[in-house]
Amino acid sequence: MNALYLLIPAALLLGGIGLGLMIWAVRNGQFEDLEGPAHRILFDDDQEQLPDQEQQHRKED
Repeated sequence: MNALYLLIPAALLLGGIGLGLMIWAVRNGQFEDLEGPAHRILFDDDQEQLPDQEQQHRKED
């Protein structure tokens, strides 16, 4: 029974922290674009990151 005096306030505190973090995330726009990152992985943007063929030949010389 004595453990409940510690566990109930701890559970309420953790629940309040979780609720506060959820409200903060919603207000800061964390849930605005839920599909954007999922679609972004489908686009091929690796060409911009690869070095040009000319730059590779210059490094070899």
